Amino acid sequence: MAFLPVNKEEMEARGWKQPDFVYVIGDAYVDHPSFGHAIISRVLEAHGYRVCILAQPDWRRREAFEVFPRPRLGFLVTAGNIDSMVNHYSVSKHRRKKDNYSDQGMMGKRPDRATIVYSQKLREIYGEVPIIIGGIEASLRRLAHYDYWDDRVRRSILLDSGADLLLYGMGEESIVEVADALDGGLKIQDVIYVRGSVYKCKSIDHLFEHTVLPSFEEVSSDKEKYCDSFVKQMENVDAINAETLVEPYLGWYVVVNPPAFPLTQQQMDETYSLPYERTFHPMYHSIPAIEEVRFSIISNRGCFGACSFCALAQHQGRRISSRSAQSILEEAQKITQHPGFKGYIHDVGGPTANFYHPSCEKQQTEGTCRKRQCLDPSPCPNLKVSHRDYLKILRALRQLPGVKKVFIRSGIRYDYLLLDPDDSFFEELVQYHISGQLKVAPEHVSDPVLRLMGKGNHAMYERFRKKYEQLNRKFGKNQYLVPYLMSSHPGCELKDAIELAVYLKKIHHTPEQVQDFYPTPMTLSTTMYYTGMHPVTRQKVHVAKDPKEKKLQRALMQFSYPENEDLVREALQKAKREDLIGNRPDCLIAPAGKTRFLKKTQQKGRNYVQNRKRRSNH
Repeated sequence: MAFLPVNKEEMEARGWKQPDFVYVIGDAYVDHPSFGHAIISRVLEAHGYRVCILAQPDWRRREAFEVFPRPRLGFLVTAGNIDSMVNHYSVSKHRRKKDNYSDQGMMGKRPDRATIVYSQKLREIYGEVPIIIGGIEASLRRLAHYDYWDDRVRRSILLDSGADLLLYGMGEESIVEVADALDGGLKIQDVIYVRGSVYKCKSIDHLFEHTVLPSFEEVSSDKEKYCDSFVKQMENVDAINAETLVEPYLGWYVVVNPPAFPLTQQQMDETYSLPYERTFHPMYHSIPAIEEVRFSIISNRGCFGACSFCALAQHQGRRISSRSAQSILEEAQKITQHPGFKGYIHDVGGPTANFYHPSCEKQQTEGTCRKRQCLDPSPCPNLKVSHRDYLKILRALRQLPGVKKVFIRSGIRYDYLLLDPDDSFFEELVQYHISGQLKVAPEHVSDPVLRLMGKGNHAMYERFRKKYEQLNRKFGKNQYLVPYLMSSHPGCELKDAIELAVYLKKIHHTPEQVQDFYPTPMTLSTTMYYTGMHPVTRQKVHVAKDPKEKKLQRALMQFSYPENEDLVREALQKAKREDLIGNRPDCLIAPAGKTRFLKKTQQKGRNYVQNRKRRSNH
């Protein structure tokens, strides 16, 4: 099979006079199952629909949207694999210099708020042709949401874009049902029954069982009401027990149908067996985002980890869907035939690599618990812990001809790992599946902050770290453990940031990069950031919004950097922790004179090295 048509000539070469759908995407066209547009387009193709791809059209030019004849059934629109605002701006709201989803990493190939801009342009040009939006940007903005970049509550993206229908979640089943309805002659305004869809209407008299959320006018002016709405949304993420949600606006209602059911294993296998080209379209030179996933395999979807700063539960759901061992092995065999494959499978996993099964049997018939998480604040008694089947897959992959190494890079949930009484997976992880260093995400060390993050306590991470080091010694390995850490998460004060810095000093680790908390739509943490309270308990939460405080928290995580000396000193003085300024081994920084002397000495050293390099180059 070939790439789907990207211009009229390629469409006509297939003998098509008109596409059924034109798929407008904010990313470059990459036909790989790690890219949402590839899955949706191939699923539609498998069901007999003709899909043309319009990748990164110049939104400033009308003719850029007129590449193909008017589609028979409608336009599909997605901003891409990442929210366009996150793609464009750092947490400090500075414009990024590189777009990994564009040719050669070039920035500026898509607009801010791409879903809205593309949809409005299509409506302007094509009038009443159906427009269906989806992808992560649309999915997580399906209802009123706090927008970090505007620093205000924005309306549902369905209203702002002018689209007819929004599909949230992964979308394979939903898009086929919508396509079949349109193909059968139904008007888009009448397609109001599809699971995983959001539509707008003037009246809700046709609804029977539903829950009315606080109105947009209420949530945009009353933070208590915003919390009320978010809690209801959190409680309605499972296809079995979710209710239809209605959000009133002046003159409109936005109606969110219950989520689509998670794919069965057979459906997962079928989805990932479609004829993907597994690379970017030849019209590009290179797409940086493909490099990490080109030789990676997705084994599962969904996550019951419940990290407060993650929206996966709202997008993919909390129930796990997984592929069969046979399906994964067949994809691995295809990978080994790729001319660029050098024997290394980069990853086998999903949102959380070691979540291969649903967390309990009850979920299969009753859905996930509305008011109880599987791991937080403590493991549920019904939690089923096993790595047996996942380990069997890894063992089989290691035996494939041409495979030298199988890595796991998509994240290990270490608290779940420690609950397994069988150490086989942990041992083989250390022996066979680490590329020099294992990256995990404890995020912090302060237990009050960790509780707000939805993460296990620090003592659990220490247990994991010690066991990891023990297993490395047992198998004669020298593999590092690299913790992902976050600054300025809601609830984190200077005293918590100092506690983290003291811990980093103790383990002799300085993070090369520091991630400030990034408030993105539809997460519990973003709700705390915006409202200043926990939406469930309504307890007040400290939020570091002041740029100076955020800067101090970041500097503390890299306290050993000479350029951070003054900031670290200011933070310690502000928190009345001058005891950590001195020459003792437990101090974070030395007294001012010595530190400044050290800074000058280090600069002299840098200059010496640079001069040596210059001389050697000449």
